[in-house]
Amino acid sequence: MKELEYPFEGGVLISKRKSILRKLRKSVSQSFLSKKIAILGGSTTASIRDMLEVFLLSQGIDPEFYESEYAQYWQDAMFGENLIEFKPDIIFIHTSFRNIKELPNLHDSVRTIDLKLEKGFEYFKTMWEKLISRCHCPIIQNNFERPIWRLMGNRDAWDLRGVTNFVSRLNQRFYEFAQTHSDFFINDIDYLCAQYGLDKWHDVYYWHMFKYALAVPATPLLAFSVANIIKSIYGKNKKALVLDLDNTLWGGVIGDDGVDGIGLGPEVSMGQAYSEFQSYVKSLKDIGVILTVSSKNEEGNAIAGLNHPDTVLHQEDFAVIKANWNNKDLNIREIATTLNIGIDSLVFVDDNPAERAIVRCQLPEVTILEVNIVEDYIRTIDNNGYFETTNFSAEDLVKSKMYTENTKRAELALSFGDYRDFLISLKMIAVIRDFEPIYMQRISQLTNKSNQFNLTTKRYSQSDIEQVTVSSEYIRLYGKLSDKFGDNGLVSVIIGKKKGDILDIEVWLMSCRVLKRQMEDAMLDRLVEEAQKVGIKTLKGYYYPTVKNAMVRDFYKIQGFTKINEDSVGNSQWTLDIQSYNKRNDVIEVKK
Repeated sequence: MKELEYPFEGGVLISKRKSILRKLRKSVSQSFLSKKIAILGGSTTASIRDMLEVFLLSQGIDPEFYESEYAQYWQDAMFGENLIEFKPDIIFIHTSFRNIKELPNLHDSVRTIDLKLEKGFEYFKTMWEKLISRCHCPIIQNNFERPIWRLMGNRDAWDLRGVTNFVSRLNQRFYEFAQTHSDFFINDIDYLCAQYGLDKWHDVYYWHMFKYALAVPATPLLAFSVANIIKSIYGKNKKALVLDLDNTLWGGVIGDDGVDGIGLGPEVSMGQAYSEFQSYVKSLKDIGVILTVSSKNEEGNAIAGLNHPDTVLHQEDFAVIKANWNNKDLNIREIATTLNIGIDSLVFVDDNPAERAIVRCQLPEVTILEVNIVEDYIRTIDNNGYFETTNFSAEDLVKSKMYTENTKRAELALSFGDYRDFLISLKMIAVIRDFEPIYMQRISQLTNKSNQFNLTTKRYSQSDIEQVTVSSEYIRLYGKLSDKFGDNGLVSVIIGKKKGDILDIEVWLMSCRVLKRQMEDAMLDRLVEEAQKVGIKTLKGYYYPTVKNAMVRDFYKIQGFTKINEDSVGNSQWTLDIQSYNKRNDVIEVKK
């Protein structure tokens, strides 16, 4: 919904919340993720909860909430049985500057201040460790916003006795904990406070009247930030940018002005703004965002612009370039098909409001950046949190390269009359093994990002994966695939739970980048091999239909399983007797 995208007016959103919520509730479908969110507050949290519900629903997450009693967050975390009975999927700890127990004063020695800092940090650290051991779920913790006053003026920022300095040092201790603990995330209210305005954020009327640690009109901004973290944890991020060229990546129209006439680089006043935007976009590529182009242009002109002496983005930075005179909605459909991702994974950036209107009409699933001047591009993309990063793996750094290599594979396939000959020509090598610590983050990431080839659509946090890994009840496999074009990385995951001589396949998913290359056969071969070692006689698989995974409806049938049950909504169960199993993969070399 457009009204839920940045920039928004907090007060307006609060006043319209009920009507927006009714619209969102009508759209809740089977494909929505149901998640239990526990809010442990050091101040009043009702408005935050209300707005968090709105933003999560808009991201396809249907929340159920638990709230601690006012200012009982620590006690609830440490001793609360109701919290444990709730079994949260996410815990959000909403504390603020007002919850710091001891602050420095001008009479304190350096040692006294350091002791206060350590005591303040240990208070929170003890709580986090207790929650980790009790709840085994991701934790989102606010850092501390800066105080509204500076007793020593500018000196307060650097003097050890300054409260501003103390808050910064305490925040740094929080960050160090986050750096060493998976599934622990910081909600940066220090940034939000600065963005919103320190004086407005700290409107003390709301504290004295209602015990809100921030102005109520600012709560949508805070809730939006928390919702972005949660939707990123559960794989609801956007995946790709679709970029126009003329007056979007550079100033001017290259077909009219020529390469030398477009505005780009330090020699042209507005050219610097376009260069800055290009630099930001290139940085997005480094966190795994796929870059594409849809431009009404001659292809030669488009490539010439991407070879401009001052360009930051080059042809090789884009996984797909559509430069032609087709309607952009058609190009966008083709881009999604080529990348094998959903249309709702795309963010479209175009300076032309008419083009945006056409795409919005034809492809309402596409997220459209509503800006008209280049100076607003970065701020709008960044503040909307389309690409919020919670898990970051080495594969994200080379994702665009992987999609480019996939395009080359598709081109090669067209030159073969026999598809099996094409597969053999790829010289594929797979590594299929039990889960290893080095890949925990990527495995969790894949369970939350894979939608089309995900038979049960179960989502696992890194903590969940770690618990499965140390349990003897499971057979676990990850699969990596490489070929002559490059390394596809970790592309498949299977988790099966032992029940006597039956193995329940709770998770089977695969990146759509490697579909129809017999990787699924190679994974099944290894699963059967590991199952037979522990006396398993039957594999039992499950398919739960969603809007996005219809492509694997018949997957188990194709793999030789027999359907034993299907309900009215299409949930089905399948079995495979593996006592006389014959291997299926014959084109991939598998390393254990």
